[in-house]
Amino acid sequence: MRFHRQMRAVARPVAAGVLATVLALAFSQAAMAAEASVSFNALPHGLSPWSMYRQADGIVKSVILILLIASFVTWTIWVAKTLELRKLRKTLRQSLVDLNGSPNLPADGETRDPIVGVMVTAAHKELALVSGPQLATSSVTERVAARLERIEAAAGAKVSNGTGILATIGSIAPFVGLFGTVWGIMNSFIGISEAKTTSLVVVAPGIAEALLATAIGLVAAIPAVLFFNVFAKTITAYRALLVDAATYISCAVSREVDRRANAQEGEPRRHVAAVR
Repeated sequence: MRFHRQMRAVARPVAAGVLATVLALAFSQAAMAAEASVSFNALPHGLSPWSMYRQADGIVKSVILILLIASFVTWTIWVAKTLELRKLRKTLRQSLVDLNGSPNLPADGETRDPIVGVMVTAAHKELALVSGPQLATSSVTERVAARLERIEAAAGAKVSNGTGILATIGSIAPFVGLFGTVWGIMNSFIGISEAKTTSLVVVAPGIAEALLATAIGLVAAIPAVLFFNVFAKTITAYRALLVDAATYISCAVSREVDRRANAQEGEPRRHVAAVR
């Protein structure tokens, strides 16, 4: 549902820009039909993207540059976050295999994943705070679970860094492109008014600039929306792995508490038997 809402948000300004362009073209075609003297050989040449950019108004140039920078940022975030998430998920899966294969709580520094290492260190610190007869009746497992939950939340927030930029680009890039489209069409009508003619020579450059701004807006917005949804799904899966790691560590802590409590109960019995 989120993906469909974002795609609709992208489609609205694009549709508005296309409608404005179609209306401008229809107006120019109707005017040209009334001017039979217009020669189609006078149409401007070299309407390549670079030529259109060079001939564009300063505002349209600024819009195009902003959208190109946004597109570059989008692809940079995609490469960086893809590599980061791939590495994090790989090391976390390896640590989960180690935790699942051992009934005991690992020692500090024995885990492969740094986040799991922080969880294990927090569990050891909490166990070290409680000893003696109070261990059997203490709520050490609940406190360990609370610590692990905060570590898990912090790790999930950290791995989400950068995805908000993608959401912003995907939301506003179509509107920035629409602004360039409207500005280009407005320049076309201003050119018609100043030249006192409705020939295609006057109208075409502004329409071409408008379409270029719309196209670059789509180039920036569509990948941003797609990458945001991909990363949202991947980060959700990563957080699920963190939950699994916290569960394994909590179970190991609970077993450690039971072993220590049983050992403390056995010591008084052996002492009484020795006295007898």
